Amino acid sequence: MSIRLLLAAAFYLWAIPAAQAVEYTRVNTTASQISFTYNQMGSRMYGTFGKFDATLDFDTANLANAHTTLHIDLTSIDAGSEDANTELVKPAWFDTAKFPVAVFESSHFTQVSENQYLITGRLTLKGISREIAAPVELKAGNAIGIFDGELVLKRDDFGLGAGEWADTVVSKDIAIKFKVVAPQQ
Repeated sequence: MSIRLLLAAAFYLWAIPAAQAVEYTRVNTTASQISFTYNQMGSRMYGTFGKFDATLDFDTANLANAHTTLHIDLTSIDAGSEDANTELVKPAWFDTAKFPVAVFESSHFTQVSENQYLITGRLTLKGISREIAAPVELKAGNAIGIFDGELVLKRDDFGLGAGEWADTVVSKDIAIKFKVVAPQQ
């Protein structure tokens, strides 16, 4: 085998992983979604947050430098009824007069398996910060990456639902689902 053929083969093997690496550095918030489900008096309830901003710096070949932030406008909540929306912005729940925005900032990304990641970071909600970890699946195709994730938020950890709401009328666990759409770079 000639040295030229060996060099070509080595270059080819080195270039394959680089060719498959994909970068995502912008978020399409119009196509993205944050939703939640919970139980209230035995009924399953569904809601969304209509306004949020996100940043993303994610390169499949460089997870050590991956980073994301998410700012959720809590006044944009839609819990399915005007009564619920009015109640949720009050001090017993989100207290949006004092804390209008929830913030998540990642500290690191870990690859769990192919297209499966664990994003760890700090969630600050109602002035309380907690470390959380969210499993995320990256669905890549047609020059777009969709990051689908879900986590369970313990409302007691953030002082949500105080006073008359502290009982079990509303479930203590709130399932948060998110879909972040990002074009490939």
